[in-house]
Amino acid sequence: MGDDLEALRSETLEALAQAQDHAAWDAIRVGVLGKSGRLTRLLKELGKMSPEERKERGQALNRLRDALNTAVEQRGQEIAEAALESRLKSEQVDVTLPAPATPLGLVHPISRTIEEMTAIFGAMGFSVAEGPDIESQWHNFSALNTPDHHPARTEHDTFYLPATHEDAPARVLRTQTSGVQIRTMLTQEPPIRIIAPGRTYRADHDATHSPMFHQCEGLVIDKGITLGHLKGCLIEFLRVFFDKPNLPVRFRASYFPFTEPSMEVDIGWSRQTGEIGGGTDWLEVLGSGMVHPRVLANCGLDPAIWQGFAFGMGIERLTMLKNGIPDLRSFYDSDLRWLRHYGFSSLSSASLAEGV
Repeated sequence: MGDDLEALRSETLEALAQAQDHAAWDAIRVGVLGKSGRLTRLLKELGKMSPEERKERGQALNRLRDALNTAVEQRGQEIAEAALESRLKSEQVDVTLPAPATPLGLVHPISRTIEEMTAIFGAMGFSVAEGPDIESQWHNFSALNTPDHHPARTEHDTFYLPATHEDAPARVLRTQTSGVQIRTMLTQEPPIRIIAPGRTYRADHDATHSPMFHQCEGLVIDKGITLGHLKGCLIEFLRVFFDKPNLPVRFRASYFPFTEPSMEVDIGWSRQTGEIGGGTDWLEVLGSGMVHPRVLANCGLDPAIWQGFAFGMGIERLTMLKNGIPDLRSFYDSDLRWLRHYGFSSLSSASLAEGV
């Protein structure tokens, strides 16, 4: 190796040893091995030499290039490791410090009420059934013994949707989850024991009504079902839901086209204080009755063999009563302050089955 090459080697290695950061290292690498570097220029001068000189000089330059490449890469790795070590020391985290508080999300009161209903009725052997929000008029009205002239079919009470084509029947946003009961009786052999919680829609809006609200309906179909089964089921549910073992419950004769006989269900409360189970007043909370024979026949079930009962309740209404919420509209205002006040921790249990 010539004196000039040995000098280049020594100078480069000395400069690399003195480089303390990536910028200095990269300047040395480019100054020696880059496109215009000192070693690169020497390689370009090989073309001016004779073949004998070019061979010897070229071998020496190649050996020097390999040695310098190895030295540059090794020093670059040392500098990178030193920089990482320094960064780790300066940016270390004290894992014993408490973590910053993160606001937790809360379960909406409607969702919690549905969870509680599911837990209570689940302990009684009910399963949850679901259906579409957009129903045919047959599932929503006709199959439920609700004739064409019934007030529920007026446009002032029901949201109608345009037909998909000219001969298609008009569709509606379901006014109740009873369509789920019809679909279940059409597709499932008795005995049947289901609840159907879900959204429903009616043209109504004030402090106690909303165009979109939630209902939970129940259906039991079996042989030998009587009013006694209906009363026992609903009394037990209401007493567990409101956590009032001695809650007064009464049944009043009423009328629904899909049940016969039909009954409104009232609970004892105080009009003056709003206390559930206190005072001498009564408050209606749900409707119920024995499934009408025509409804059974519409679903292909023989009323002489199968009997059943059905019930329906507004989820918002029960939620307001249980939690002391005065205005239905606040459920859908998206006010985080309201939710922080009435919401439930996602870690708290909604199971009330032990009271059943």
